Amino acid sequence: MPNHPVDVHVGSRVRMRRTLLGLSQQKLGDKLGLTFQQVQKYERGANRIGASRLFDISKFLDVAPSFFFEGMPSEVSKSSAGFAEPGESFEHQHLDKRETLELLRAYYKITNLDVRKRVFEVIKSIAAEYEK
Repeated sequence: MPNHPVDVHVGSRVRMRRTLLGLSQQKLGDKLGLTFQQVQKYERGANRIGASRLFDISKFLDVAPSFFFEGMPSEVSKSSAGFAEPGESFEHQHLDKRETLELLRAYYKITNLDVRKRVFEVIKSIAAEYEK
């Protein structure tokens, strides 16, 4: 049976937040009394995360439980009866990659807001050159 798209989305948000905080699956698992393999299954959406477990995860990752449902693709939120299609959404293509998460983590380590804004503008201008 295919993974339910809501479970896949919630799991990807757990992975994104864990990675942004620089935590390993092992460390998250230890905090929650789980093995890293169970964390892997949650992050892939192979196993559904129960409400109380999601609440514990949200406390440890310092986000509201609603964080895990934010950005859910409209086709998933409109009809949760369907299952994940083979194609990946933008979030799964890009935000789920370690490279993207490391870039975000490094970007937010820049504490000088003027410098951070200039870095952002440089990246946008470089990207615009590739759109031509």
